[in-house]
Amino acid sequence: MPVFMDVHRNMRGISADDLKAAHQQDLALQDMEHVEFKHAWADPESGMVFCLAEGPDADAVRRVHAMAGHPADDVYPVTLEV
Repeated sequence: MPVFMDVHRNMRGISADDLKAAHQQDLALQDMEHVEFKHAWADPESGMVFCLAEGPDADAVRRVHAMAGHPADDVYPVTLEV
């Protein structure tokens, strides 16, 4: 299954609890699009949030985030990994 890293740029001030809640929303909806969200990271100062997921395509990842109420600004395929 392809791997994707997505970016959210407007989540300044996000707390650990907020990040966990957003990730849980993604997990609750991911099966609808055959996506599996693996991990999320955040920098509250800059408002940047990054999520790692496996799924059929970038649009499926986008749809889950949109349904969860926090649309991704960008979704990038991860084609190389070490």
